Amino acid sequence: MSSNTSGRLFVFAAPSGAGKTTLVHAVVTKHPELRFSISYTTREPRINEANAVDYLFVSKDDFMRLRDEGEMLENAQVFENHYATSRSQVEKHLADNRNVVLEIDWQGARQVRESMPDCVTIFIMPPSLPELERRLRDRRTDKPEVIERRLRDARSDMAHWDEFDHVIINDDLDVAIVALEAVLKGEGDASSTGNPDLREAVSQIID
Repeated sequence: MSSNTSGRLFVFAAPSGAGKTTLVHAVVTKHPELRFSISYTTREPRINEANAVDYLFVSKDDFMRLRDEGEMLENAQVFENHYATSRSQVEKHLADNRNVVLEIDWQGARQVRESMPDCVTIFIMPPSLPELERRLRDRRTDKPEVIERRLRDARSDMAHWDEFDHVIINDDLDVAIVALEAVLKGEGDASSTGNPDLREAVSQIID
């Protein structure tokens, strides 16, 4: 995929365990012309995460200060933690004619859509609820009660899929990457939320 000089903003959201991070990072690795917007968060880093690589880890006080200063394009509270997108970071990349990738939640996606209506929004969906539960348990990073809460929240998150321009069902990673690359090239008709076949597939997952 050649570099797109239009400076498009691509916004990704998904329920926990759908494989959003793996999918997005795989595509950004394949296409280094994309710019990955690193989100602010107040949560503690996981053992395999690095500051300014996976997230910008900040204290709650710093987070609120940045929000009050207008630095955040969107912000949301997920569980007990706060997340936000750096407005200055995104605007700089777009001004440099770079395509930007945001990895946020559906609440944040709604806020970004209001601020930047030309953005392209993409929801990553697991192939089934049982598979989502298996993935969450196989991570072995959360206690059982946390997993149950994540599953409840995932069902709520998935109810917002129709607010997005595209839905990619992340069953096979390689297939999902191809589908995502099509969206980035402006050829994502198969994953468009207006596609009847896609809508039927999603209904089978969430019903």
